[in-house]
Amino acid sequence: MRLVLLGAPGVGKGTQAELIHERLGACQLSTGDVFRAAKSGCGGGELSPALTEALQFMRRGELVPDATVLQIVRERAGCLRCQGGFLLDGFPRTVAQAEALDRICAEHKTGIDAVISYELPIEKIVSRLSGRRTCEKCKAVYHVESRPSKTPGVCDHCGGNLVQREDDRPEAVRVRMEAYERSTAPLADYYSRRGLLVRVSAEGTPEDIFERTCEALVPKKG
Repeated sequence: MRLVLLGAPGVGKGTQAELIHERLGACQLSTGDVFRAAKSGCGGGELSPALTEALQFMRRGELVPDATVLQIVRERAGCLRCQGGFLLDGFPRTVAQAEALDRICAEHKTGIDAVISYELPIEKIVSRLSGRRTCEKCKAVYHVESRPSKTPGVCDHCGGNLVQREDDRPEAVRVRMEAYERSTAPLADYYSRRGLLVRVSAEGTPEDIFERTCEALVPKKG
């Protein structure tokens, strides 16, 4: 299937993207992963002009413009032609990007089958993110309640210190949620009007959510 995944920070959208990729065979394109790999130098090879430009905006703490994001997606458009289907994670984020995605899909004679919106009450999102701890050295992620390290404050893998990221503090999470709601509510409406939006509860374990995802997609399968 050809899917777009929507969801606020903390709902577990990235985990679901990995499960869909692994178990359903869909080609995964995550703009966030692309940006992070380029920023850390893990992507290998020379960066494209669009990706170089995106990193410049990110280093200044600015949003990457739609035109730049779209060019990066175009550079990876082969994913849209994958016979096993594809899933887009982190794109589109705005109605303008969604309209541009429609044009890109039309160019490649494909389209979107469903848009999955993972939903969770804001208080639970705040709890998930504010309890998250990240290793300063290897960047492994833990949670003080659901996935604690064996020794409090110490990474199981490398012994590094576990810290709370600035943007995982409760007040910062609420600001991020407000920004997400402002940008994504119109996007959900856009896909809902086209009959593509599927709402899935992000409560429970990753396996629970994946099972609900598969059930929700049954009516969308031709």
